[in-house]
Amino acid sequence: MDIYLARQPIFNRKKQLYGYEILYRGDVNNYFPPKIDGEVATSTVLAHALFNIGLEGLTSGKKALINFTEKHLLAGPPSQLPKESCIVEILEDVAPTSAILDACKELKGAGYSLALDDYIFDKKHDPLLDVVDIVKVDCQALSLGEIHDNLKHFSAHRPLELLAEKIETHQEFAQCHDMGFDYFQGFFFSKPEIIKKQKLDISKVTLLGLIAEVNRTDFSFSRVDKMITADVALSYKLLRYINSAYYSLVSKVKSIRHALSYLGESGTRQFVCLAVASELAVQKTSELTKLSIIRAQLCKLLAQKGGGGYDESQAFLVGLFSMLDAMLDISMQELMTKIPLAKDLTHALNEKKGPLAPFLLAIEAYEQGNINICEQQLILIGVTPEEMVSSYFEALRWADLLND
Repeated sequence: MDIYLARQPIFNRKKQLYGYEILYRGDVNNYFPPKIDGEVATSTVLAHALFNIGLEGLTSGKKALINFTEKHLLAGPPSQLPKESCIVEILEDVAPTSAILDACKELKGAGYSLALDDYIFDKKHDPLLDVVDIVKVDCQALSLGEIHDNLKHFSAHRPLELLAEKIETHQEFAQCHDMGFDYFQGFFFSKPEIIKKQKLDISKVTLLGLIAEVNRTDFSFSRVDKMITADVALSYKLLRYINSAYYSLVSKVKSIRHALSYLGESGTRQFVCLAVASELAVQKTSELTKLSIIRAQLCKLLAQKGGGGYDESQAFLVGLFSMLDAMLDISMQELMTKIPLAKDLTHALNEKKGPLAPFLLAIEAYEQGNINICEQQLILIGVTPEEMVSSYFEALRWADLLND
């Protein structure tokens, strides 16, 4: 059975990546019903995490939060899941019966960490507060004011780590941070934080100029070579990139000219855009850069599999640049006036219109669990849901190889 399986990042107080919640999105053959049986969801996630994809492939070695239903909790410790990296997440509809509490204690005794999902200060779940390690507070089900007023409720229990989930804005993150939350989950990190009118510094303008250079119709290796050689950080990144596990070269490449020659025009354009994106996001969470890279490769793979004769390099760029506004905290509209990109690329990024827009819309819908919208956009591209799933995990592996 092919499924939509995705992951959502979880950050600590310093906006460093802590782990991922593994999310089940449904069977691609049943049109993604809004209410999915929890037993099926958990069993499917476990099967794919253990046997098909591998937990390492899903989380890149970080913590994995996996939902457990009552049935799976009562089944005993999941001996196949590594206790060092797997956190058992107890769903909100699990009643704290004596059998459940005993099962949780058994899991704790086996060395597993436990999290309680979607907590809304309902006292019927209080017995679980004495056995779990992390409490996930739903920041959309309650106002931040209500959450603040109820935090004292935890003082009656042993020390707990608190995770604010469904955080969608930087303001919500800041408020929960001030309340003392330890972890944060949501898509706040992928949105621009436009507090005041931002100006691009000279170094960033230069980097954007390099992007413009590699996307010129009269591409010149000589000009690109000079621009990269003049930047020590970019030169280092190029040599690290070409010598990464992804290329698996027999002998190391030691010069910029040799590296560019090996990559060719398309490969050089791809490297420059990846390197520049990481530089532009240097003051942001590394997950923002990684998600941009995953989106880029996923767009490229979908373009390869689609039936519309799409330009793979343009599809790659629309994914990579889709978070440029969040990287620089400047509106996409203003950014598009500073980078001379192709018309279709500009329309997709700035207006979500044009032939490249379905790639971006499909990926955003996939990440957020809006599966019906994702399917509609995949039809426009000419890609099946099964191909989307396989491409997503291929993009995850590719992003991991680039960081080796």
